[in-house]
Amino acid sequence: MCGNSYSCHGTGVFLMGAVAGMAAGAAMSAVMTPSSTRHMKRTAHKAARRVNEAIDHLADAMDM
Repeated sequence: MCGNSYSCHGTGVFLMGAVAGMAAGAAMSAVMTPSSTRHMKRTAHKAARRVNEAIDHLADAMDM
């Protein structure tokens, strides 16, 4: 299939490197995701709390 064994060996090494790189990227993504998820949840919680406070202030102002 290949003209010489060197090019076949180089292709195999390239493919193994590509697979190793994808696996490393997936592992890093899995490790990093919980941290960013916690940050997003905390940010959403803060935003919801601020909206509730703004609604309370608006309701108090409308009662005056």
